[in-house]
Amino acid sequence: MSAYILHKINGHHFLLFTEHYIYWEEQQAIILSDLHLGKSGHFRKNGIAVPQPVFKDDMQRLLAIIQFQKPKQIIIIGDLFHSRENKELQLFLRWRKDIAGIDFHLVKGNHDILSKEFYEAAGIIVHEKKWELSSFCFTHDILDHEAEHVFCFSGHVHPAIQLKGKGRQHLQVPCFCFSKRFGIMPAFGKFTGTFPITPAKEDTVYAITTKAVIKL
Repeated sequence: MSAYILHKINGHHFLLFTEHYIYWEEQQAIILSDLHLGKSGHFRKNGIAVPQPVFKDDMQRLLAIIQFQKPKQIIIIGDLFHSRENKELQLFLRWRKDIAGIDFHLVKGNHDILSKEFYEAAGIIVHEKKWELSSFCFTHDILDHEAEHVFCFSGHVHPAIQLKGKGRQHLQVPCFCFSKRFGIMPAFGKFTGTFPITPAKEDTVYAITTKAVIKL
């Protein structure tokens, strides 16, 4: 597996990996966001030629992470799926059976519009807006009214940061961004895009390259 860096919050240990996910040691949990599964199939259905290997690659990456970490639970912070059910999501149901013994939590995002029956068939525990575990909250988008003692993880933004080099060189890469009370996850799905953020001075940002997670 690729490199990682440790980030501590409230005495808990969170390992930030180059594969765009977090491993929470105390809960033996994988945390990730914005997979947008089925997006390539949605585009093909609407006449835009996107190869299916995009979907299969994301699923293979996630399976490799699960086999490596051997988690007790997986926490998806929204937009696990992109749109309505299609052939790719039927493949997901088969994939899910291979890891049926792992609890699979989904805090619904704006794209998670599938039927209750589909989530039940997939063995997914659905949380409508947020889910709290220990002293942490998981929500797809940041909730400003959360209690001060609760640290929130969110997704939705697909954050990226610019790395600057000599001679006006710059490179935009995905990142993790942490403020005092909130953490924003990078998008896990490869077919998602990124959005450049401007962090506050007090924020902690970790740039993700192919070989390392770098604290800026």
